[in-house]
Amino acid sequence: MPHATLPSPGFQALILCGPGASFTTFTSTPQDIPKALLPIANRPMVWYPLEWCYRMGVTGPTYVSTNTVQRLNNFVDITIITPPESLSSIEAAMSQNPHLTSLPAPKPDIVAPKDLTHASGTGELFRLPEVQDVIREDFIVLPCDIVCELDGTSLMDAWMIEQAGFGAATGGRNELGNVSMGIGGEKQGRRGGLGVWYQTKGEGSIKGEETDFIATTKLPPPVVPPPADSLRCNISNLVYTAPTDTLNDITEENKCLPIRHSLIQQHARVRMLTTYRDAHIYVFPYWVLEMIKQNHKFESISEDVLGWWAKAGWQDGLGDKLGLREIYHPTQNSNGDLEGSQLLEEEIDIAQYSSTSRSRPDTSVTSTALASRVQNSNIPQAVQSLTSKPKLVVPPMLAYVQPSDPDAPLIRRVDTAHLLLSVSLRLAKLPSVEETGKDAASPFAHHAKIAHKESIPKRCRVEAENSLLAENVIVEEKCNIKESVVGANCKIGEGVRLLRCLLMEGVEVGSYAQLTDCILGRRCKIEGGSPKEDDRTILTKCEVQDGQVVEWGTEAKNEKIMRFDMGSDEGDDEGGFGDVEDFADDQEEGISLR
Repeated sequence: MPHATLPSPGFQALILCGPGASFTTFTSTPQDIPKALLPIANRPMVWYPLEWCYRMGVTGPTYVSTNTVQRLNNFVDITIITPPESLSSIEAAMSQNPHLTSLPAPKPDIVAPKDLTHASGTGELFRLPEVQDVIREDFIVLPCDIVCELDGTSLMDAWMIEQAGFGAATGGRNELGNVSMGIGGEKQGRRGGLGVWYQTKGEGSIKGEETDFIATTKLPPPVVPPPADSLRCNISNLVYTAPTDTLNDITEENKCLPIRHSLIQQHARVRMLTTYRDAHIYVFPYWVLEMIKQNHKFESISEDVLGWWAKAGWQDGLGDKLGLREIYHPTQNSNGDLEGSQLLEEEIDIAQYSSTSRSRPDTSVTSTALASRVQNSNIPQAVQSLTSKPKLVVPPMLAYVQPSDPDAPLIRRVDTAHLLLSVSLRLAKLPSVEETGKDAASPFAHHAKIAHKESIPKRCRVEAENSLLAENVIVEEKCNIKESVVGANCKIGEGVRLLRCLLMEGVEVGSYAQLTDCILGRRCKIEGGSPKEDDRTILTKCEVQDGQVVEWGTEAKNEKIMRFDMGSDEGDDEGGFGDVEDFADDQEEGISLR
């Protein structure tokens, strides 16, 4: 698989490995099986955001400059952040899993802050000292469960153009630990951020999938229109965001959707979307870290940081309450030096010299000259300061809203079992590198759909065009495998029927078992039996825990088969999958791989 050999674009990538609360069947022991290592189409989950970073060139050494010295700082631009209890498992996978070891060098750093738990919020995470020490420049935040075909380089190019800056223009922290002036004289790199949202309806949609409510407004038209295929055509200004569940609670409590007058006064046309989901891919300038540090009530990046930031762009006075004025205009300390920045006599705005840049908002001081008797009076300083404070201009939080196009690149959060199965089956349909060649293949394509075709018996049917079979898979005769992903070292007994199933590593399925829309955890066993017996093992829409044994004759539907009874999902028949097929008539002898 080709990877970019571009130099580092000047960004750090932070991959956040969450608890996997919705994968209770498979992540009940995160110290052994963390969410980041669950397989998606036979690759560890964390492989996908790592591959995205390498593909766009976010890797390698970073240059750090001081006033007189420029030297190479040997820290890696990709950092995996995980709770301590999952550290050993992820470290072992990074050094042993063939998919992770095949990624280009240098390998990512792994940080496990001592106070980070699986219950910690993302806002709290960024206030931990170990994480703050890692971030030295503009940074990208990714979840470990993101699968993104979108070209990251095009996304970063669009952000740089819209924000009139280059990668690492903030400068980040220098060797003395101070934040230097950014390129162009911008104090603390006062540029906005960028987030990604994708459509949840259409092909591959899952019933009941989580969505977010977002409100956006158009950006001012540029002097030079972007090309028709540019991502900039779908970038807008984010003015409000909240999970759809939160929005429902607000509307139910108020019997309506409350909208502030200040939003309508500033943005007459607002586009509201309810079927999109936050991909949790964020591009942040360095100053955002300071905003998170100062606001201890921020528990979540997606809800609190983005939500308050978006509203601060149009709600007067909110930016001051969030401490943004102190971040953008740092005060002098007792030594007369600027805290966290360096002072220029006049801030330079390079954009004003450009013939193609859109005009910037007026930030001039709108003060009123007071008479000398008033200036010299004992009026409180706070009152006098009201006449001299400039209007605080908050950099925008931009939103890339992926268009609803069947041919659009795949972007999906895989944070539920249904999505784990759905996305794995979708990736299994991608043509292999063998079929299309390296240049034409998807970045997520496997080298071969079936690792060892010669080991598949002739009296067996495997639909290779929509299935994946990994290395060392044993398939016996009279099997029928359709739209399924089978992990390494699995054994499929005689007469087994698999339809739309995901089998993790080391699974054993006994003879004549019938599985439909099931996910089987690592090294679990489905006992087999004789076709002449009245009993049959038939599982439909079930999840089987790692190492669990399912006895012959078990018939179950919509159940989580675990060592402890966690209840079932009866009544949720329409879990987003198709109807159960009976492919007894499809079984034919002598049918080879298609």
